[in-house]
Amino acid sequence: MSTRRKFLHRSLLGSLGFFSGKRILAQSAEVDYPAIKNEPIVISTWDFGKAANAEAWTVLGKGGRALDAVEAGVKIPEADPNNQSVGYGGLPDRDGRVTLDACIMDERYNCGSVMCLEHIMHPISVARLVMEKTPHVVLVGDGALQFALANGFQKENLLTPESEKAWKEWLKNSKYEPVINIENKLHKAANDSSMPGGPNNHDTIGMIAMDASGNFSGACTTSGMAFKMHGRVGDSPIIGAGLYVDNEIGAATSTGVGEEVIRIVGSHLVVELMRQGLAPEAACKKAVERIVSRGPARAKTLQVGFIAINKKGEYGGYALQKGFTYAVKSGKEEKLVPAKSIY
Repeated sequence: MSTRRKFLHRSLLGSLGFFSGKRILAQSAEVDYPAIKNEPIVISTWDFGKAANAEAWTVLGKGGRALDAVEAGVKIPEADPNNQSVGYGGLPDRDGRVTLDACIMDERYNCGSVMCLEHIMHPISVARLVMEKTPHVVLVGDGALQFALANGFQKENLLTPESEKAWKEWLKNSKYEPVINIENKLHKAANDSSMPGGPNNHDTIGMIAMDASGNFSGACTTSGMAFKMHGRVGDSPIIGAGLYVDNEIGAATSTGVGEEVIRIVGSHLVVELMRQGLAPEAACKKAVERIVSRGPARAKTLQVGFIAINKKGEYGGYALQKGFTYAVKSGKEEKLVPAKSIY
């Protein structure tokens, strides 16, 4: 009897401990721990990303949300008539029409995109409204324009005299082909700083940011490949190709010839490689190597670059060709980084 009593006593104590433990665990789960403060950071493609980052920092530096920061940041090149591959002043398609592509993605996996949008200065803001006001992810062409106008955007002429002149010069030969750093060549005669890595070396702007709450968002916007076929869409407005955000891991974006990025779903690939433990630069390099492996001869004639940030705030980039740069801005640094490259 004594042994049986001891057994029951131990069992009762054990049961009380078990239920007590469950209660303690339940109480712990309900505790509101203070939010972890992170060092905000924003990075974006190309030299003109520096000005875009500065605008994004007006949001991030005040503890604002990464989504608001990236939208504000990329609106700078969208409205810059001197930037001939993003927004206003962008080089037209082969029919002389400026068609814009953009996408945006937040920390909750919400995303929005517009493709072949004409006459609207800020396609990134239209993409955000697609994300927030519709059940869809993508609107294209006339439908995207109608949506923008219905939401208060103004119809504008985006073809500047400079871009129209470049288009008319192109028409003389009408040779449609992707050219590495074509924007450099357009400005080379006027300014030696237009060489690869210089201030006129520009393409799509992709921007990714982490805010003080440790949340990520990204934006990507472009007027697309110069003198493209009407209706052509590259990687920039395609979630997973030109941009991808996974709040558990980090974010990535791309620039360059979009067809190659689409073939490997590039930005998603970079994020997944970071999930496997690769640092941002190493993940970007692996994605570039994937492009090379799929078409070695073709890869030597094209430019593609990736940039990425992980949850630790570490960042990196990598490209096919020399000349790709990216801009970095945080509370500790502000700089331009010449990306490493395969060739």
